Amino acid sequence: MIHIVAKDEKSAGYQVLMRLVAVLASLVASAIIILCMGYNPLDVFSKIVKGSLGSAYRFRETVNKAIPLTMLSLGTAVAFRMKFWNIGAEGQFYMGAFAASFFALNCSNLPAIVLLPLMFVAAIVMSGIWAMIPAILKARFNASETLVTLMLNYVAAKYVSYLQYGPWKDPAGNGFPKIASFAKNAVLPKVFGIHIGWIIVLFCAVLLYILFRKTKLGYEIDVLGESEATARYAGINVKRVMFTAVMISGGLCGIAGMMQASAIERSLSDQLSAGLGFTAVITTWLSQLNPLVMVIVSFLFSALIQGGNFLQSALKIPASMSQILQGIIIFFVLGSEFFLRYKVVVDKKQKSETSGGNR
Repeated sequence: MIHIVAKDEKSAGYQVLMRLVAVLASLVASAIIILCMGYNPLDVFSKIVKGSLGSAYRFRETVNKAIPLTMLSLGTAVAFRMKFWNIGAEGQFYMGAFAASFFALNCSNLPAIVLLPLMFVAAIVMSGIWAMIPAILKARFNASETLVTLMLNYVAAKYVSYLQYGPWKDPAGNGFPKIASFAKNAVLPKVFGIHIGWIIVLFCAVLLYILFRKTKLGYEIDVLGESEATARYAGINVKRVMFTAVMISGGLCGIAGMMQASAIERSLSDQLSAGLGFTAVITTWLSQLNPLVMVIVSFLFSALIQGGNFLQSALKIPASMSQILQGIIIFFVLGSEFFLRYKVVVDKKQKSETSGGNR
């Protein structure tokens, strides 16, 4: 018989080494697939690096993609640490962008020093409330937060589409379904040629790291993630901790939407996220829920996305090639997680007894 048995806890150095081996193995597997497609793997890999980091413009584009992806990963991680499976980052992203856009379009007479913080607060509150819907349903009816958050993604995206094609459609758009552009005072300023969102992301990553490692709330979130029964036994108010963590989770995702709408699109659109909310689930897992590691992993994934787009013009390879590479990396890294935690054991004694009985 074959059994899957839990392994003893390995050292941090060993775990890092195994994950690096998994990444290298994924690159080898990717190279084989690229060869089968008739391309030179070294040429493809070099073009991905060149397309994402080869010039100041490409580097800025990579960072611009990394900013919302990192913020969405941070928001997802808060919920994941307490085993609340928030797959709704995409919807929370859109609702945050919607709330920020409401003030950007209707309060454009306010100075930037007032309007921008107002947009941030609106995004945090709106996306936090949106994330609370599945939390309340889970607390009241034990509804699956995975299904509810997933379905709410489509509700949020379709609501933004409704606004874009309906009430918020720009009369000056010559019939084209678009929402009016933001005024200059509703656009985030730049620092070193990149919008200030990169500083906000780094600040939030450090803040979350401190929250998880040094605060009572962070401890309560982790205990709740290990066992709800243990949390209750320890005197933790389960509902309070869950609602607080979910509000933080949704609020961070909403900030990502606000920054993308303000600094990149300078408007609201139903194509705002480009699926980053779903990609954030992957980067969150690959980062082992560590906020500081998320900054690095999200940047690398953004470089892969940006480099994949460059492949289209450089080698006439579909940009979906980068998605294939992402999938291969995820497969190998998640596989390494399994073999880090478990081992496969063949029970030879039982096998021999079965063979003897058959004789």
